[in-house]
Amino acid sequence: MKAVLLSIKPEFSRKIFEGSKKYEFRKLVFKDSSVKRVIVYSSAPEKKVVGEFEIDSILEGSPDVIWEQTKRESGITKEFYDTYFHGRDKAYAIKVASVKRYKSPKSLADFGLRLAPQSFAYVNV
Repeated sequence: MKAVLLSIKPEFSRKIFEGSKKYEFRKLVFKDSSVKRVIVYSSAPEKKVVGEFEIDSILEGSPDVIWEQTKRESGITKEFYDTYFHGRDKAYAIKVASVKRYKSPKSLADFGLRLAPQSFAYVNV
């Protein structure tokens, strides 16, 4: 099955697995709508694949509209959100469904990757 591996900052990946962050925000999103799973790569300083989550849905719209729809479960501040989407006309929010934290972190090589993706990478799981 095809999935996407996303690089996510450690503080945000922790919030996803704790359940306090229900949306992962992106400036660009993958085009393959058959993808229903995200593999989470916790970026520096952790640099490990720490778990995965199922995709409930992907919201698309102006940054203001997406913030209004997601702010209660965003897991981030409005200031951080505004800085991230500054100058953008479009925002994406991947809604997190069920999460699974790996008992032992995995490496990128376990998913056929040598380097962490800037945005995302398709992987087979």
